[in-house]
Amino acid sequence: MLRHVVSIAIAVLLMVVIVRQCRKPTWWPGRLFLKIMNTSHVPVTTWGLSHVQVAKDATMLDVGCGGGKTIETLATMAPSGTVFGIDYSAASVAASRRHNASGIGQGRIDIRQGSVSSLPFSAGTFDLVTAVETHYYWPNLSADVREVLRVLKPGGRFALIAETYRGRTDDWLYRPAMKLLGATYLDVGEHRALLTEAGFSDVGVFEERARGWICAVGTKA
Repeated sequence: MLRHVVSIAIAVLLMVVIVRQCRKPTWWPGRLFLKIMNTSHVPVTTWGLSHVQVAKDATMLDVGCGGGKTIETLATMAPSGTVFGIDYSAASVAASRRHNASGIGQGRIDIRQGSVSSLPFSAGTFDLVTAVETHYYWPNLSADVREVLRVLKPGGRFALIAETYRGRTDDWLYRPAMKLLGATYLDVGEHRALLTEAGFSDVGVFEERARGWICAVGTKA
């Protein structure tokens, strides 16, 4: 009986740690999660970015930059451009800076701690803003997407990329986990409405049904 109780307690503790680290990586568990995410998010990021064009001299922002792999990818896509990253986790900022030390040294990459709700950039700064596996946890999703719109240049694009969405294949497996994480879990139509109602035009929503991925792209008029 005691062994059973201890096993349950350990399982609950591990679940709490996982939930907290998914939302805001900290300390050594956070560093481990960031390394895992740098690897695991590459396929969905590559697929999502295939839906936008990136000019060689683009100025870009990755919101919720995590371990910094997407920043590295964007910098490679725009060899004459500049990439900014922002994350509200100090551990993520530190990991992202380490991962992109070379680009930072060259003056092509700038990574800061901050919130999507109040981006520390002037209006009309970026050609492209990306958000990979992060919008689930934004504090006020509708207002935060409008904040992304503010910092885009006219004609600039926003690419929201995620590994799961409501209504995906095997959705019944994911709904309990998303509820446990306290995550915003949108379906295809709600992703489209999110960008459209924020003021984006030419909104397109793309699905990779076999893997359960989604990418919503909108343009600032």
